Amino acid sequence: MDLNYIRRGAGRPLLLVHGIGGSWRSWNTVIDALAAERDVVAVDLPGHGETPPLAGENSIRTFADALTSFLTQHNLLGIDAVGSSMGARLVLELARRGGVVGAVVSLDPGGFWQGWEIPFFYHSVSVSVKLVKALQPVMPALAGSVVGRTLLLPQFSARPWAVDARQAQEEMRTFANTPVFDELLDRLAHGEKQQAAPKGSISEPLVIGWGRQDRVCLPSQAKLALAKFPDARLYWFDNCGHFPQWDQPEEATRLILAATSGHGLPEAFAADQRQLQPSQPKVPTAAVVGGILALLAGGVWLLASRRR
Repeated sequence: MDLNYIRRGAGRPLLLVHGIGGSWRSWNTVIDALAAERDVVAVDLPGHGETPPLAGENSIRTFADALTSFLTQHNLLGIDAVGSSMGARLVLELARRGGVVGAVVSLDPGGFWQGWEIPFFYHSVSVSVKLVKALQPVMPALAGSVVGRTLLLPQFSARPWAVDARQAQEEMRTFANTPVFDELLDRLAHGEKQQAAPKGSISEPLVIGWGRQDRVCLPSQAKLALAKFPDARLYWFDNCGHFPQWDQPEEATRLILAATSGHGLPEAFAADQRQLQPSQPKVPTAAVVGGILALLAGGVWLLASRRR
């Protein structure tokens, strides 16, 4: 299958794989900096952006197959790869399969939840997306406002007010208009669990990056991710939510370039990254829930005002 993609820069190729409901534009905050040193290939996954959905099942397995087919078709097997959220799990799966990708950076991967974390992930994201769809008529105003972003994005960002307004609007638009979103969300939460890669089976550099304030894929899930991928190194992003490329774009760029350089992470870069216990989120869950409720109330008011 051929995926829609853009290609920028020069040098050794680097694949960027977005998360559920995103598109290649999910990388807008870092793509130019990466393209200054690498030949960047950013794809739209099936059913996302300008790529049509798959004819059958939409899942991690079928998406990994589609990515492998795309890389084979474009003579890019062995390419270094970076993924975010669902895309982060996809690049881990490609690394597990062997022979598909080179060095891998996996940013806040989904799929390592257990017990109560499964319904927490499923229902919190499901409610958020329903809200985003309902608010599409007023989304430009919300995403363009510091107050609107603060209320709209606390689930995804540790500093929602600082997220680029155009990036927030683009992401909320694609969230609402991805036809395979509901199927993928259900399969991510309740479908096939991520298979493990035994120690020593992945020879290329593998780094898992995690935001300490991630409220989608909780930081405690890093322990299971490392248990399933023991060849990986863990990197914590401070003051960072689910998308390091939003909250810490410069640091995310440095990590990606360092991890995929072929020289591994410098010791100074990886200092204090070995601990598994993340710091406590600075914004409590109650504040996030309150923000979502406030956003809903504000959205209803804005819609009513628009009708008047």
